[in-house]
Amino acid sequence: MSLDFHNKPSLVAYVTCGDPNLATTHEIVLATIDAGADVIELGVPFSDPVADGPVIQRASERALRSGTTLKKVLGMAGEIRRRSQVGLIIFSYLNPILRLGVKRFADLLEDTGIDGALVTDLPVEEAGDYLREMKIRRLATVFLVAPTSTDERLRQIVKTSAGFVYAVSRTGVTGAREQLTGDAKQLVNRVRKYTKLPVAVGFGISTPEQFLAVGEFADAAVVGSAIVETVERNPGDEPAAVAKFVGRLVGASRKSLAAN
Repeated sequence: MSLDFHNKPSLVAYVTCGDPNLATTHEIVLATIDAGADVIELGVPFSDPVADGPVIQRASERALRSGTTLKKVLGMAGEIRRRSQVGLIIFSYLNPILRLGVKRFADLLEDTGIDGALVTDLPVEEAGDYLREMKIRRLATVFLVAPTSTDERLRQIVKTSAGFVYAVSRTGVTGAREQLTGDAKQLVNRVRKYTKLPVAVGFGISTPEQFLAVGEFADAAVVGSAIVETVERNPGDEPAAVAKFVGRLVGASRKSLAAN
């Protein structure tokens, strides 16, 4: 695995693959890497993204209309891996993986040099086959924890996690928010009692101030809806617009470190 969280905070950037098309996504991802992202979550579009807010739902619809599939996303990911050693995670709902086949999915991750996956609607209790195939290939298995997770469930989730733990900053669906809740810091502190894996906080981070605030207590911040919305608002100029946005986030962190 090439997941690297040495920056404080590291940036995990989510991109909906295929929005507006895979060729543009390829350029967006490379621009995001060049702008300073540490890990890229390659979002696989799905017809019923129940965990996502309207921004990512619209992006998924556009990506599906452009003909994007899981296999095509993996093919693009392999091209990105040949250009960069940045961390790459497939972010998908379970259905596309089941259609492809869990073993075939794990084989393709290994063959293309992808570091692992986050399957957003796969509970750990039902993940036996998936975990076995991923572990054989030493691939990261990233799971979500939420403020509503009990201590017993946190222990169970982090025991099966590899790469990093994704801490959801609040309940509800994805989407940028003006303020982060206090639940995020409390959740990260609870997770740290059970694992030494890096903890990334996501859901709602959209400004340099929020990015820096997360860095006070977590290893990384996940930025998704704000990036996807930047793509949506800048047709024809998506890679440059995303690079500018990501640069502001990362730049704020570097200025803060220099000041201290």
